[in-house]
Amino acid sequence: MMSDPTLVLVCSSDAVLEGGRGVRFAVRAFGDDATGFVVRFEGKVYAYLNRCAHVPIELDWAEGEFFESSGLYLMCSTHGAIYIPESGYCAGGPCKGGRLRPITVHETDGKIYWQPDELIRPPQA
Repeated sequence: MMSDPTLVLVCSSDAVLEGGRGVRFAVRAFGDDATGFVVRFEGKVYAYLNRCAHVPIELDWAEGEFFESSGLYLMCSTHGAIYIPESGYCAGGPCKGGRLRPITVHETDGKIYWQPDELIRPPQA
């Protein structure tokens, strides 16, 4: 997997703790500079575009802080929308029925990588 040129390194696996601080990474989304983020929930890593489904603003209330206090949901710091970590679906708040834009991630050999797609690409050099 590490030889796959389409994968982009995010961070080491130990940088993303269960239900804890996420790691942000730069992306180009739909042609604009943006950030993605990766979090760990129930032992698995999940990544999303850092953009609320309600209003296109970043979710974290402090850098990398995506979980609400119980550690069970991701929460938008601005409007309080809550998202299910495994699916990105909005479970409550102003965007109910919406969802976060997923980014495919792979965890291997103690590192986390993200996989660009047709709409979310690495930032331009």
